[in-house]
Amino acid sequence: MTHAPPWQQRLATGTEDIQDEVIRWYQQTRYGKAFVPTMVWGTLQTEAYATVILRQVVEFLGVPDDVPAGVAKRMERQQVLYDGEHRYDVVLGEQGLYTNIGGPSVMRAQMERLLRDIGLPSLNLGILSATAEVGVVPKPAFSIFETDEGRRADYELVSRGVDITDPSEIALHDKAFDAISGAASYGDAARALISKALDHWSR
Repeated sequence: MTHAPPWQQRLATGTEDIQDEVIRWYQQTRYGKAFVPTMVWGTLQTEAYATVILRQVVEFLGVPDDVPAGVAKRMERQQVLYDGEHRYDVVLGEQGLYTNIGGPSVMRAQMERLLRDIGLPSLNLGILSATAEVGVVPKPAFSIFETDEGRRADYELVSRGVDITDPSEIALHDKAFDAISGAASYGDAARALISKALDHWSR
């Protein structure tokens, strides 16, 4: 397990440089998995949604304000969904469809984006219903990256990021993801949950 330097140190020049780092991770990851229980996965965020998120990061941590540049890099990272060379299994918690990021108009557009992209060949998107019975203790958000250099699980904590590279620990993360994805809804059932959230934000 490795602890990256604190966010305030890593973001000392603003958000753009770290978004460049994340782009490299995703470009090197031919296959990845992510569980995001309370918000929308960054690689599926609209520009408006990402702007709110990065604005919150800048204000919370008190780092240099380069939000437009950071958002542009986050949008660039999303090209991995369309280049035909990458594949991702992603589970969003139903709560993430209702966590208010930027207000109704931002959330409406974000739900429309999810409905548009749920059928991408590169993406296997599930929604974990708020009432789903899951055979694993509730977990915070985590991602698993598979690159030529090996596999790692990644967490973004309040103060810093944590990477896990021990194979036995990663195996437990795989087991946890399997339990979560096994309880999630896919296809038409997932679309129905997203559409329900879209109706909510359209009222």
